[in-house]
Amino acid sequence: MPLFEQISEDIKSAMKARDKVRLNTLRNVKKVFLEAVTAPGANETLEDADALKIITKLAKQGKETAKTYIDNNRQDLADEELAQVAVLEEYLPKQLSEAEITEAVQAIITSTGAQGMKDMGKVMGIASKQMAGKADGKIISQIVKGLLG
Repeated sequence: MPLFEQISEDIKSAMKARDKVRLNTLRNVKKVFLEAVTAPGANETLEDADALKIITKLAKQGKETAKTYIDNNRQDLADEELAQVAVLEEYLPKQLSEAEITEAVQAIITSTGAQGMKDMGKVMGIASKQMAGKADGKIISQIVKGLLG
């Protein structure tokens, strides 16, 4: 079942279960999905890869917002935000550990013959495509810098 349809079905389930956090989160996701589909020049359908990018972006924004709330001593708001992030993460692929990312980056460096920081762009391009949705770009970047530097 496509992710777009899965979200719609899960909204119905959340309504029946009276799970407000899940319901509000999924309604927001569906709203963003619909905006993406109806945007000028957009396709009539939303591919799962595009849907995952949207969910990843929303989860990342939620984490950043929660961090801001924590920095401003608003743990109550941070908890709400993190609860929504937890719902979003259920739809994302399992995230790679730092060791797995390091191993993948090592393999890319070996296969491309990268010699130093001048080759970082080449390595990052391949690594970002390979680990899209499975690892945060900042972490990938830190590991690439560490291995090439």
